[in-house]
Amino acid sequence: MPTPPATEVIDTNELRRQLVDHLSTDHHIRTAAVERAFRAVPRHAFAPDVDLEAAYANDTVPTRHAPDGRVISSISAPWLQADMLEAARIQPGHHVLEIGSGGYNAALIAELAGPTGHVTTLDIDPAVTERATRFLTKTGYDNVRVVTADAEHLPAQLIPTDGFDAIVVTVDTWDLPWISAVAEGGRLIAPLRLHGYHWAIGFTKVKGVLHSDEPLIVCGFVAMQGAGAWNSNRRTVPGTGIHLSFEDGTPLPTDQLAPALTREPTVIRTGITVGGQEPFDLLTLYLAGALPGFCRLEVDPDRNIELLNPPPKHWPAAAIVRGASLARLAHERIGDGDDGNGRYEFVVHGYGDQGRLAAQEMADQVVHWQRHHRGTRCPLITIRQAAGRAWADTDSEPHVLAKRHTHITVDWPIVSGRAVSRDRG
Repeated sequence: MPTPPATEVIDTNELRRQLVDHLSTDHHIRTAAVERAFRAVPRHAFAPDVDLEAAYANDTVPTRHAPDGRVISSISAPWLQADMLEAARIQPGHHVLEIGSGGYNAALIAELAGPTGHVTTLDIDPAVTERATRFLTKTGYDNVRVVTADAEHLPAQLIPTDGFDAIVVTVDTWDLPWISAVAEGGRLIAPLRLHGYHWAIGFTKVKGVLHSDEPLIVCGFVAMQGAGAWNSNRRTVPGTGIHLSFEDGTPLPTDQLAPALTREPTVIRTGITVGGQEPFDLLTLYLAGALPGFCRLEVDPDRNIELLNPPPKHWPAAAIVRGASLARLAHERIGDGDDGNGRYEFVVHGYGDQGRLAAQEMADQVVHWQRHHRGTRCPLITIRQAAGRAWADTDSEPHVLAKRHTHITVDWPIVSGRAVSRDRG
């Protein structure tokens, strides 16, 4: 067989260099230690089932699927791994736990913790841990401890006497049952679900309480399995193809909403605009905490519901239920914008006899966010253990969530000086 031309030989070191340079240029890699780790670990060795370009693309690499085709294990996108490792602030000699295994991220952590550090990577799926063990050994990281267990209840023997200096969670989690496993002053980085929205958040443990001190990063991970699996509390409005999820808070009845969705909605204009490429995820988090009866609205992809115009496409819409009425956040294009990607105004659609009141309530909160909180770097999130305490019902307490293991408070810094003009429909 003839030797292929040199131009067809793919240099993995060059691909890795290009990836790291890209991550550094985009400020996902911000420290020399994280840069060294990414330059040292051969990502392709942990993704042998895809071609080399895919292994070094700035994207996820699925590694395991459920029988129905869902991805249940993957190598996360490098930009997100870099952001989370920067937030973890891992130092040589640290004891670090990774929840959600695969091998590659554990190898990066091992580089950061150094030869005097101790790294444990844990997963509930034995096929995933077997794969991680195999690839870690093959690449020389056989000092990483690989454990098969349900992270909801960490085996006590895994936890260092003073706790882990850092815990990095790489699966989509609804709660954080690991506060007691974090050392005082230690870090916990996790993609936490709040009202069904997902953010990677960095916390420091101070006097037994977790305090966020990093910007929230919108992200997506494979879902937690086992005892910690989350429940979307999804309800269907009969005969409509419309689904409402009440992931945090008490699910409300939805059967009575069907008649409301047969009539043209009331439209309340907010006067608040957003660019076509401008994220507004913090607005949805603010609305979720500010409005009782909050839920996320989805429509079956094969249903064309003219009353939901525009329909929620890529992400569920923010919505609230008020008895037999409903309101949901939408947007209307009002121009091309300075960058040509469009300029949109937030509008609220109200359905049912009390739809106008519900829509007005949501619109008022959009304006409040604009006046007081838009432009804030990030809200401040405080998480306390709920064990041993009888937390009161928090459904009507703004920006407070009671989960299975924790009690979460979201505080919104005030950013003053924003003028608001409104043209109500």
